[in-house]
Amino acid sequence: MAKWPRFGSCKTRLSKDIGKSNALRIQNKMFNHTLSVSNYLKEQKVAEICIAITGIGLNSSKRWCKDLGIDHCYSQGKGCLGEKMKRQIIKFQRNSKNHQKKNIIFIGTDLPNLSHMDIVNTIYKLEEKDIIIGPSNDGGYWLIAFSQRFIAKNNYLPFINIKWSSDDVLSKTIDNLSQQKIKIDFLNTKVDIDTLHDIDQRG
Repeated sequence: MAKWPRFGSCKTRLSKDIGKSNALRIQNKMFNHTLSVSNYLKEQKVAEICIAITGIGLNSSKRWCKDLGIDHCYSQGKGCLGEKMKRQIIKFQRNSKNHQKKNIIFIGTDLPNLSHMDIVNTIYKLEEKDIIIGPSNDGGYWLIAFSQRFIAKNNYLPFINIKWSSDDVLSKTIDNLSQQKIKIDFLNTKVDIDTLHDIDQRG
């Protein structure tokens, strides 16, 4: 899930502290890092890479993705983050060969310390668990992944009645999942870079 890195429209909270140019530079650096990790996983045939973009038209985003070597490119569309993720699950299922159900892993582009092993560990955990969550320092999560077993049930409980960008996104998500017998596991907590304080937390 990515936002088009455009001057003045990305990392708006961070830009208030360090300026729009610096915020854009940091956004580009984090995006390129995420792309580097993703491309490595693709080259190793560990995962397929899809990007869901907001802030740019679909035709332009497809050209951009082609230049980046990304095969699957979608628009995030309207709505809250939960609606956007549900939409991507539906699109991916629809466009998968023979509508094959696969594990789906969502990450953003705000993680300067993202490692390919984070994704490898997630894939490994999905063999036994239904959902994997990577908690973030702000009360949300930097990764959420769904096993093909979970997706096959068309179960979208994680996205119901959540106030996105609040500090209780993670706890509300877990509350939603506790309504059914869903096996959850967690990765290490990471710092999403949204403010100057987040950068300070990373040291």
